[in-house]
Amino acid sequence: MFREMRRKDKAKTRSETIRIMEEGTNGVLSVIGDEGYPYGVPVSYVYKNGKIYFHSAMEGHKLDAIKKEPKVSFCVVGADNIDAGKFTTNYKSVICFGKAHIAESDEEKQKILEEIVSKYSKDFWDGGMKYIKAEWDNCYAVEIEVEHMTGKGLAD
Repeated sequence: MFREMRRKDKAKTRSETIRIMEEGTNGVLSVIGDEGYPYGVPVSYVYKNGKIYFHSAMEGHKLDAIKKEPKVSFCVVGADNIDAGKFTTNYKSVICFGKAHIAESDEEKQKILEEIVSKYSKDFWDGGMKYIKAEWDNCYAVEIEVEHMTGKGLAD
């Protein structure tokens, strides 16, 4: 169903791929947008247990697209190294494919938002919990169930 990686010599192991996802701070979510045009948007995310989590405003292009077609792609660039003399750039990256859905229960939404606070603001936990409560009705929490994931890059 999913294409095999062309440059198998640069394939990362599963554990290396997961590490890139866990350590990354932002990725590009790609959806099928308006009129069938692709739409890619950077988001801060959490990767945990084979799932990608992020939050979103209650309306907008990415939410409209996910509601219409839940199949998405997500790309994280962990590092890049420009090799000017060889006219190339060596990336350490991950590409994921999966299905996105908006958290339906309050428990699921709370869990996702807490994961985000834990990753990005763990030293401000109490303030993060207050922020979640204050913004509860102004945001969605989204989960991507990863169906296929490949990592690519040079040896560490």
